[in-house]
Formats: sequence, structure tokens, C-alpha cells
Amino acid sequence: MTGARFSVDGPTPLRGRVRVPGDKSISHRALMLAAKAEGVSTIRGLSEGDDVARTAAAVAAMGAELDGDTVAGGSSRLHEPDAVVDVGNSGTGIRLLAGLCSGFPWMTVLTGDASVSSRPMDRIAGPLRQMGASVDGRQGGRLPPLAVRGGRLRGIDFAPPVASAQVKSAVLLAGLEAEGETVVRERLATRSHTEEMLRDAGADISVHRVGRGLVVRLKPSRLRPFTIDVPGDPSQAAFWVVAACLVPGSDVVAEGVYVGPGRSGFLDVLERMGADVDLENRRGEVADVHARHSALRGTVVAAEEYPGVQDEIPVLAVAAALAEGSTEFRGAAELRVKETDRIATICSELGSLGARIEPGRDSLVVHGGGPLEGGSARSHGDHRIAMALAVAGLAAKGRTDIEGWEAVGTSYPAFGDHLADLAG
Repeated sequence: MTGARFSVDGPTPLRGRVRVPGDKSISHRALMLAAKAEGVSTIRGLSEGDDVARTAAAVAAMGAELDGDTVAGGSSRLHEPDAVVDVGNSGTGIRLLAGLCSGFPWMTVLTGDASVSSRPMDRIAGPLRQMGASVDGRQGGRLPPLAVRGGRLRGIDFAPPVASAQVKSAVLLAGLEAEGETVVRERLATRSHTEEMLRDAGADISVHRVGRGLVVRLKPSRLRPFTIDVPGDPSQAAFWVVAACLVPGSDVVAEGVYVGPGRSGFLDVLERMGADVDLENRRGEVADVHARHSALRGTVVAAEEYPGVQDEIPVLAVAAALAEGSTEFRGAAELRVKETDRIATICSELGSLGARIEPGRDSLVVHGGGPLEGGSARSHGDHRIAMALAVAGLAAKGRTDIEGWEAVGTSYPAFGDHLADLAG
């Protein structure tokens, strides 16, 4: 049985301005920190996708009170959920909630859909157990559902074996309730939303850069309420930026996008490829991203860049397929444990449209020069694959049909409407 189908006729230039959904990573964290904060926090511009809606439902099930843009939280409100908490398709949601729930003196059961149920959880279960939480699941806690019983935690000094903002965040969220100091040492710095937002909520936290990495130190803390305007999600803006670069006649502005540390790596890659992209109206770490049609050339995306471009690789692969020369994505083994095995799905689905891609165990080599031809492709239930295929369809000759389009509801349910507006 197939899901919804979405069709794109190409080549189709895009012109105009678009406001992408609120950043998904920031939205998850804002909801969890607001639930912990003692009082009423205000969160404006939350991501509209199902992933974040599941996190909102999760903190509500634990007693936080959500009303429009406000979240009333704090220890006097929170309690053990009455039922299993279902995060749907959200790997971020289940890993961060496991860290949050490790600080509570009760049991929480976290589950998700078939994709989440196949994603590795031992990377968070290990450090959370070291801190004193009980974390169990299938295959000894390697796979969901997860049963987390928390309380009586102790701080640890932890160096994640993989560069993962989710792992770092799970440990730091648990560390809010741990006795003593919690230290996370990253060899390669990942996105810094959790430590920035903890600082803004009054946590006793410090961050020190060490080469390409960082050391985060957190002492047990009570959080104060906060107000946040969630900026636009750069991972969603990347689809419009790449589409504008690829299709002649295109000129697109993605408004109010977060371009701070750890999230603007795709812009660095596109700059090396020769993209005509500018940041306009910059306000701190938020800017409008203006992209125009460009002649692109291949590049190498090094392993140390991966943490900053991991979510954008599907659409960067589309850009590479139409660039002059070859593009190599190195050190990308984590792509194999995303919503799908993205190395496999990028190869199979872009390949069905004429792209020439060589997969490796932890790499991709995309041979550019195009052209892409319309055809039939499948999302495999992966929102980023679905939207990357839509971008490919905009640049391809003829009609492209994408099966499983409902996957975009995970993060960007208005994508089709925004495409119609820009193509109109």
C-alpha cells in the first residue's frame, strides 16, 4: 500500500520570499526546558511539524500546561505520565526526552513509529545509566521502546564516541538533576542549542572551545521561565536555497533563518560550490538567506564538517548531481541510522532520476553534470528524502512523482503550499 503522492513538473524556476517553519531542534528543546522551568514561559514560532507536536504532547502528559504560545512548568506541576509516551517519527524527541525523564523520580515509557523503533538508543542509554538512571528497552536498551526510571543521579565526565547533539543534550538534561558536575567533552562540536538555551534559562553552565571541539560543564540547576522567538529552520531553508541555485531564472529569499554555529554548514558547502547566496538583514544569528541561480562545481565535504551538514546532505546531493565535477561526502556513517539508511535511499531514489552516485560504508560520491530526468521515486517514509526529491524534480526534465509524500508532515507540512507560491 502506497501513501500520498506529490508531483513536480520541471524545470520550474522559483521566485519570491518564503518563511520556513520554526527550527525543529530549538522547538524540541524549548518545550522541554519550559516544562522544567518554574513558571510560565513564552515560545513563539514553534515548528509546525508532527515531530514537535509529539514533544508538546509528551510534556503535557507529564503535567506541563500548554496554552497557545505559553507553557507553564515546574516541579510542582510535573508527574509520571498516565500512559506510554509516543514520539512518532522523532529521533530527537525520544533521545532528549530520555535525558529529561532520567531526572524524574518515576518511570516513563517512550515509544515511536517503526523508524524510531529501529534507531540506536544505546548511545544515550549508556551515559544515562552511568549517571544512575535505569534505562531498558529491546536488545538490552539498544532499541525502543525505552523504559526510563530516573532520580538520584550523579554527574559524569563523558566524551561521546560519536558527534551527536542529541547525545550531548540527553546527558545535559539529565545533569540538571544530578549531584555534582556533569561534563560533556566533544571532539567535534555539534549544534549548540541546548547549552545556549540552558544558559538563557539560568542554568549554571559553561562552554569552552577546545580545537574543533568543546567542553560543556553543568552543575545542578533550577531553571527560570524564558521567552523565545524560534527562528526559521536552516535545514528547511536549504531546500529552497538549493532549488534556487539549480533552476535557471530562480531568485528566492528564505526569511528569518537561524544561521548560528553548527547550523550554517550547508551555506559554507554551497559557497565552495560557487553558489550565489547572500545573508541579508542579519540580526545576531538570524538572517534572510537570498539565493539565485548559479553554476555549481563539485567539492569535498570533510568528515569534520558532517555534524554541521548532516540534515542537509540529501538536498546537497541533489546540488552535487547537477554540479560540474564530482562531490564527495566523507565520514557520513551516521546517515545510515537516520529516518532511513540515507546513503542507500539517496543512491536509489536520486539514481532513479538519473543521478550517478557511488555509495561507501560511510561516504557518498556524487558525479555531477546531470541532467536529471523526471520519473517515479519514493520517500521511504523520510521527510528529508521526500523534499530533496521535490527539489530534484524542480530541476529535472519532465514530471517527477514522489510516493510517500505524507512523510513531509514530520517537519514541514506546508512545503507543497510554499512550493506552489514560489512557482506561481
